[in-house]
Amino acid sequence: MTEILSDRTASAQLDAARHDDAARTVAPHQGGEPAAQAPASSPPSGDGAGCHSQAEKMKAEAAAAGKSETLERYAEDYPVGPHDQPQSMCPAFGSLRVGLRMKRTATVLSGSACCVYGLTFTSHFYGARRTVGYVPFNSETLVTGKLYEDIREAVVKLADPELYDAIVVTNLCVPTASGVPIQKIAKEINGVRIIAIDVPGFGVPTHAEAKDILAGAMLDYARKEAESGPVQAPRGGRQDKPTVTLLGEMFPADPVGIGMMLEPLGLAAGPVVPTREWRELYAALDSGVVAAIHPFYTASIRVFEQAGRKIVGSGPVGRDGTAAWLDAIGEAYGVAQDKVDAAKNRFLPAIQGALAGMPIKGRITLSGYEGSELLVARLLVESGADVRYVGTACPKTAWSNADREWLEAKGVQVQFRASLEQDLAAMAEFQPDLAIGTTPVVQKAKELAIPGLYFTNLISARPLMGPAGAGSLAQVVNTAIGNKSRFDEMNAFFDGVGAGFSAGVWEDRPVDRSEFRERMMKRGAKATAKTASKLADY
Repeated sequence: MTEILSDRTASAQLDAARHDDAARTVAPHQGGEPAAQAPASSPPSGDGAGCHSQAEKMKAEAAAAGKSETLERYAEDYPVGPHDQPQSMCPAFGSLRVGLRMKRTATVLSGSACCVYGLTFTSHFYGARRTVGYVPFNSETLVTGKLYEDIREAVVKLADPELYDAIVVTNLCVPTASGVPIQKIAKEINGVRIIAIDVPGFGVPTHAEAKDILAGAMLDYARKEAESGPVQAPRGGRQDKPTVTLLGEMFPADPVGIGMMLEPLGLAAGPVVPTREWRELYAALDSGVVAAIHPFYTASIRVFEQAGRKIVGSGPVGRDGTAAWLDAIGEAYGVAQDKVDAAKNRFLPAIQGALAGMPIKGRITLSGYEGSELLVARLLVESGADVRYVGTACPKTAWSNADREWLEAKGVQVQFRASLEQDLAAMAEFQPDLAIGTTPVVQKAKELAIPGLYFTNLISARPLMGPAGAGSLAQVVNTAIGNKSRFDEMNAFFDGVGAGFSAGVWEDRPVDRSEFRERMMKRGAKATAKTASKLADY
């Protein structure tokens, strides 16, 4: 049986409505080509527990169930670093978001119901207006291999070429740990491409890197199609100039600005990967040079390199970043230096003027999990900010070296695979005028009467590139820093209220019951140890 989780709005597009009609009919396939038999397996320790299970145990179970090659590839592409996994949202949200933003693309999830519910809720919260297909399971269907058959039959039912170019099928934690072999599903059914990926929380460190897993899988599929024969041209036709593919999600105005900066070089901006439509993948592969704006798209970069494309790291942020990036693009494409210099002479003064006209004054610590943290830090530094620390949940790669070296030369501490504890320690050490970071970092900052801004919604959702990006952060950052006095006033007024033993709701004057609290903590620790012992025995 296949269930559907959906969120309908009055403004839903016809494409989404047709998706609903098709998806609601999904049911086990009755006849036709017999389904391939999935290997039977033991139920994983995470059955019903999802990402709250023991990660190492689930990794071992997944490897034993035939997923070792996938996990080894993820370990190579997305190394975890000094700790096992950053504290960010479920990684599968990243790949789910990429699929839901593409036209004529259906999405099917297989995982614990709580995980699917959470992912669907989060996707709709961020504006998705598409139905998410869900193939549920129980211990019996998981162990006997019936879950694989159910997934395959759901995909066969959905595969209507009038509605879809592709169907993305994703295993979450429990099906991955159990070895459900969704990669055995046919690569094409009724003319619809089938992209099957595993995105377990115990094998993929961040949601940003899960975007790369799906983007890389789609690029690889498209590359093989292009090598086999003619493919669709872009909807607007092919560019009459050589193009530069832009790798990594970015603010919609940035590709336009980048295109303007490339024009004096005789180049044009190509598609942004992840793309919004399947046919754009061919145009992305057709570019001679790929700009790794987000440097952690390891799987996608591997596909581009297999296609013989050159990779350029960093991005055109600030004066220094734009100058270096234009030089690197010009070198990669063999553009004459006088053309590169002409582009720099045209745009660098405008960037310098925008930075000087909207300076930022104040000490800042910055952290996030989107992958653009180093670029934002560069822009803040060139705007005049005293940036002491930048932490990113993403890994260090060869394509992030230029940004790291530039920041470190300016005295900025750069932390890859940053943990929440490291971000909070930096805030405590440097005592910033503004803390830019994830939700828990901002929450802690405000508790300490330090102004804070949420990186994802308030900082990364702005133009960063070229002249348009040069002054884009000043207003929101300076306004936040200017609110320090308000935080001090509130902190003084509420000093001691709702903190420590007085936290919570009291009908009478709060009473310090530390002995009771300590007794309950010991009892809880004892119960936790007992549960852990039972799990170890299991």
